Amino acid sequence: MTKKKFGVTHVGDEVTAYTLKNSSGAYVTLLDYGCTIQAICVPDRDGKLVDVCLGYHTIEEYEQNDSYLGAVIGRFGNRIEKGRFELNGKTYEVAVNNGPNHLHGGMKGFDKYIWDVLTTDDSIQFSRLSPDMEEGYPGNLAVSVTYRFTEENELVLDYQAKSDADTVLNLTNHCYFNLSGEGSGTVLDHDLQLLSSHYMEGDADCLATGKVLDVAGTPFDFREAKKIGRDIGMDDVQLKYGGGYDHNFIIDSKAYLKKTAVLSSNATGIRMTVWTTQPGVQVYSGNVLTHRQGKTGVYDPHDALCLETQHFPNSVGKKEFPSVILKKGEEYSQLTVYHFER
Repeated sequence: MTKKKFGVTHVGDEVTAYTLKNSSGAYVTLLDYGCTIQAICVPDRDGKLVDVCLGYHTIEEYEQNDSYLGAVIGRFGNRIEKGRFELNGKTYEVAVNNGPNHLHGGMKGFDKYIWDVLTTDDSIQFSRLSPDMEEGYPGNLAVSVTYRFTEENELVLDYQAKSDADTVLNLTNHCYFNLSGEGSGTVLDHDLQLLSSHYMEGDADCLATGKVLDVAGTPFDFREAKKIGRDIGMDDVQLKYGGGYDHNFIIDSKAYLKKTAVLSSNATGIRMTVWTTQPGVQVYSGNVLTHRQGKTGVYDPHDALCLETQHFPNSVGKKEFPSVILKKGEEYSQLTVYHFER
């Protein structure tokens, strides 16, 4: 593990970059600003290191640009309808910052804070205390995210949290992957397999309605690997709403650590397998990435794919779905693994 100064925020806070490297030379670089994954450099079929994670070279770019590149999302990943939820008979209001709905923790979510850091030789733990009613959420929440990068080129994300009052919690990471290399152009030529037979319907604002749909016979059937772009232009109202894929898929497996997705690039031979303890994964095809300069090239819509492992969006109060309520004193624990091979 090595570290170096990454930059200074507009309010004068210093941001540090931490790099975890394994014996093969593959590495990941992480920022204490937003627990952000700034780079993932893994070998292609010829052994050349390729950075497969969209990001920026300066803290100013992270502060100025949208889309949450590589950041941890909290307290609540994805959307909450009309920025309102009920817990223990009380209604809580959170920011409406995505059309008529709440998105990714509000105006200043976890992605915009500098976290405390504890390091070891092979891991980095980021932690912070989210105070009671921060962005409208109840309870003082002690939260940590630990990253490890293994000899097998596995990036492991270990989420832990505890609150002193009942609250709602749905943590995820918003890494944008392009296995041909960040800045290389479209991700629509990547092959994607999702181990999911069902996905959640979205409305015109990409809010999950709560209705569960079967993937069979639809553009959302990735049970057998296919090109991301093969069906993305089909005449399907769900695709039209978001300009592509922006939907929660329900993982079929009921195992503790579930195989969730396999993404691969023919250009580099790099394959990424996703494993998680979460029940769902938001598949987002970078539909509204705005034209911007990235680390080595310009980023445009559909230049990356997000696979955000999480509980189901907009599921507060929906008893038929896995609960997003974290009870006072209970331990929140979730694990996600991104395994890179060639």
